[in-house]
Amino acid sequence: MSPGVEALLEQARAGLHRLTPHETAEAVRGGALLVDTRTERQRREQGELPGAIVIDRTVLEWRLDPASAWRIPEATGYDREIVLACRHGYSSSLAAASLQALGLRRATDMIGGVQGWIAAGLPLSEHPADVRP
Repeated sequence: MSPGVEALLEQARAGLHRLTPHETAEAVRGGALLVDTRTERQRREQGELPGAIVIDRTVLEWRLDPASAWRIPEATGYDREIVLACRHGYSSSLAAASLQALGLRRATDMIGGVQGWIAAGLPLSEHPADVRP
């Protein structure tokens, strides 16, 4: 495989069962944890995902690792289904692969990111984001 970010992205996605926006909504209804890694500015411009927890990418692994002293209460086990979302669905793929490397085998991401969610006609939340420090 050649070096570069495209090769890294291809490698990350090879290990993921990525979800469409509609599959993501169904997974959340079924108990999956939806994690939004977008910046505050991106969320302000695009809107908030209903039911999502916002975790900054810089602390994502620490918040979602069930063995971490800095985990969130929803990080209940390594078999928890976690779907990551970013603006367009690129950085979320890399982040999901990182979570899988931690042992969170059901971590994945949403194809197309929030832009894909919007294009699919799915609703955005009218409530403030659930931001986790």
